[in-house]
Amino acid sequence: MNNLQNDHQLLAKPGKKHKVSDFDPAYIAQVFSKKEAEKLLQDNVEKMIDIQGRLYADNRYSVLLVFQAMDAAGKDGTIKNVMSGLNPQGTQVYSFKSPSEAELDHDYFWRTYCCLPQRGNFGIFNRSYYEEVLIVKVHPYFLLRQRLPDIKKVEDAGKEFWDKRYRQINDIERHLVENGTIIIKFFLNVSKEQQKRRFLRRIDDPARNWKFSSADVKERQHWEEYMDAYSNMLSNTSTEIAPWYVIPADNKWFMRYAVSEIIVNRLQELNLSYPVLPGHELNSLEEAKSLLENE
Repeated sequence: MNNLQNDHQLLAKPGKKHKVSDFDPAYIAQVFSKKEAEKLLQDNVEKMIDIQGRLYADNRYSVLLVFQAMDAAGKDGTIKNVMSGLNPQGTQVYSFKSPSEAELDHDYFWRTYCCLPQRGNFGIFNRSYYEEVLIVKVHPYFLLRQRLPDIKKVEDAGKEFWDKRYRQINDIERHLVENGTIIIKFFLNVSKEQQKRRFLRRIDDPARNWKFSSADVKERQHWEEYMDAYSNMLSNTSTEIAPWYVIPADNKWFMRYAVSEIIVNRLQELNLSYPVLPGHELNSLEEAKSLLENE
C-alpha cells in the first residue's frame, strides 16, 4: 500500500453520497501486523520532520489537520503518535469544547478562525467547527444558545438551514485553501462494538478511570443519529480541495499509520524547498565564511 490517498476504502469521494456504514472500521489494507504499522509510522514521522523544516522555510503554506470522531476513537493518541517528532514551536493543537458565552456572541466559526495556523506552521484541531453539524445537529436545542436571527425554536432548523451551514463551511474552506492553507480532514471511524470495549476498559482499569465520563455513555444512546450526522457531513463537505478521509479506528496501530501516510502524501505534492539566496547574498556568505576562517 503506497498511496492511501487513492485508496477508495478511505477517501470520501467528493460529490458522492456517503454512509458511515459503507466504510469498514476494521479495515487494515495490506498492513497485517502492529509491528509493521509502527515501522511505517516511524518512517513517516521522519519524513514529516523534514517536511516541517521545508514548510517553515518556504513560508507560503500552512497546514490544518482536522480530527473528528466519536468518543474513544483515539483522537488524542493519534495526534500524539503521528505528530510526535514535529517541532512544537511550529505546531499548535487546539481542542474545542462547549462554546463560552463570549464565543456564542460571535458566529460559530469565529473561535476556530482565531486558532488557524500561520504560514509555515501546522495547526491541529481536535474537534472543530464541524461540531456545528454534528453534536449541534443531534441536539438542535444548542442552536437556541447561538441566538440566530431566523431560529426562534428548534423546529426552525430544517433541511434548508443545515444545507446552508454545509455551504458556509465549504465556502470558508475554499477561502482558506485559496490563501495557502492546506486542509486535511480525518474522521476516525470506530465501531459501536469497539467503543463499548474501550469504555469498559476505562471503567475496569483504575489507571484509565479518569478518561471515562458518564456523559459519553449518554451520547452513545444517540449512536444512529450521530452516524446519520456524520454521513451527511461526509456527503456535503468532502470537496476536491478539502476532502474527508474516513480512517478505520478499530485497530489503533493501523489508524495512526494511515493518518501519517495521508499527511505525508499530501504534503509531498507541494514540492516544498528551501529558498535559494540571490547572488549578492551568496557572496556575503562567502565573505562571512572567509572572515570566520581567518580569525
